[in-house]
Amino acid sequence: MCGIVGYIGYREAWPIVLKGLKRLEYRGYDSAGIALINDSGQSIYKKAGKVAVLEEFAEHQDRTGTIGMGHTRWATHGVPSDRNSHPHTSNNGKLSIIHNGIIENYATLKEELIGRGHEFKSDTDTEVLIHLIEEIQKIENLDLLEAVRLALNEVSGAYAIVIMDKDHPDQLIAARKGSPMVIGVGKGEYFIASDATPIIEYTKNVIYLKDGEIALVTREDLLVKQLDNIVQTPLIQELELKLEMLEKGGFEHFMLKEIYEQPRSIKDCMRGRIYPAEGKVQLGGIKEFAEKLKNIDRIIIVACGTSWHAGLVGEYLIEEYARIPVEVEYASEFRYRNPIITEKDVVIAISQSGETADTMAAIEMAKERGATIFGICNVAGASIPRLTHAGVYTHAGPEIGVASTKAFTAQVTVLTLMAFYMAQQKGTITASKMIELLTELDHIPEKIQKALESNDIIKEVAEKIKDSRNCLFLGRGSGFPVALEGALKLKEISYIHAEGYPAAEMKHGPIALIDEEMPVVFIATKNSSYEKVISNIQEVKARKGKVIAIVTEGDTEVQKMADYCIEIPDANEAFLPLLATIPLQLLSYHIAVMRGCNVDQPRNLAKSVTVE
Repeated sequence: MCGIVGYIGYREAWPIVLKGLKRLEYRGYDSAGIALINDSGQSIYKKAGKVAVLEEFAEHQDRTGTIGMGHTRWATHGVPSDRNSHPHTSNNGKLSIIHNGIIENYATLKEELIGRGHEFKSDTDTEVLIHLIEEIQKIENLDLLEAVRLALNEVSGAYAIVIMDKDHPDQLIAARKGSPMVIGVGKGEYFIASDATPIIEYTKNVIYLKDGEIALVTREDLLVKQLDNIVQTPLIQELELKLEMLEKGGFEHFMLKEIYEQPRSIKDCMRGRIYPAEGKVQLGGIKEFAEKLKNIDRIIIVACGTSWHAGLVGEYLIEEYARIPVEVEYASEFRYRNPIITEKDVVIAISQSGETADTMAAIEMAKERGATIFGICNVAGASIPRLTHAGVYTHAGPEIGVASTKAFTAQVTVLTLMAFYMAQQKGTITASKMIELLTELDHIPEKIQKALESNDIIKEVAEKIKDSRNCLFLGRGSGFPVALEGALKLKEISYIHAEGYPAAEMKHGPIALIDEEMPVVFIATKNSSYEKVISNIQEVKARKGKVIAIVTEGDTEVQKMADYCIEIPDANEAFLPLLATIPLQLLSYHIAVMRGCNVDQPRNLAKSVTVE
């Protein structure tokens, strides 16, 4: 959520910042703004709505200047409006700020500042922070960097901020705590952003600010300090991101492009990690904990949203093959309980962005109690890989669509590899069985490519049910989390109310909802629960429900009962979630498009939830 772009250098800042904000639109937002410093002073333009609204508003105004910063806001404190949009200015109007995150003690600070004569123009916590910085600078007679450092030591919460001073047009100040920030390093110029997508067009050399760091950025140099005033030597890294990954590549939407990228993204996820002929899995990221994995008591998976669904798939796989007890927890609930965690536990934290606030808080809690923490993440340099003891990157590439597709299947792929790796270490799987499984896994990308060939049939099904108000998704075994994920996708992008259930639980309540207006999507592939699912289908048909079935290629029995069947290639039950998810993604996509929804940027949603 929220997006930050900053620039200082020799080029005009406006087009760089504006294009950067457009690159960050995928994160979800409700307003946008840009501040510039030029010969006439400071210019601030901000509007509720899309970046295009801001662009039109400022079209005939002064947009010159080689230093600037921009922001896309996702409202927390204060409704979406022009006045609550960022940037915000200090009481004297000299300082301006953009901010991702939440200042938790803003109300107390605001009351104190009002008592000192400060007047506020917005309802945001962000404006309180820039007023506090101004007050400290005035009282203590400090330079801006020191005033910002002292102010940040007085606030609680999460933040990534960029600050400009119109009296000093040769510097930007940036800082972060609990919210991501990356600085791109050029020749005579620097770029600041909440992720690397606005930067890759200009430089591949970046510095990821660490928690509790503050940076003074000029055109020629960069100074990084910790909040305790200790100077740091920043590590410059090279981005693996490619510009073409951020373009639609001929597809109508990023989501559709990312659905079709899954054969490649899953192959990239497995590359160098599986050796089918030898029956071996190698995960260098957790190799040093191979011995520990032989003796752990339990695995706890913590995640949110789609990542939680991937965790449920992981539970089935790890318990089936490695014979280790697994619990899957919502990170947002886990952190507020008093869970029993010991040194013999391994906690696996899953997050596409690596910045999910609740998941990071759960990690901190588990570390304090002695658990070993593994991370599964898609974004190099993110916070979660730095917080965990070890982990595995998914290598899915940037995911621009807010509704996760390729990131989910990449997470499931990594969890599959982890399950096989743990089984390998514990000796709970035979060598011949491992060879068999890895050989089939190696061919899953090809089978996913074949599953994508059902797109036209899926589009026809979407046309039939696009006007439904409700929908049920049902599955058994590892098909249950697939059903949950299918329901979430439909809710997220089409705004149709949908629920996922274990198929057997239908009789315990949801069956009351079924009538001729209710589509019911079954994961009905040929596996160990196939006969049971057929019985569930018959129960739905007896109540005149519309049945859409995801079936194994060549199935004839379900064909006789279902209203619509979508085939996927035959595969071992372990790989069902990777294949069955594909048609559900396409179904949700086509329904949303037919309903005129904003597929890539669904209402009220943000790509990365970096606040509680």
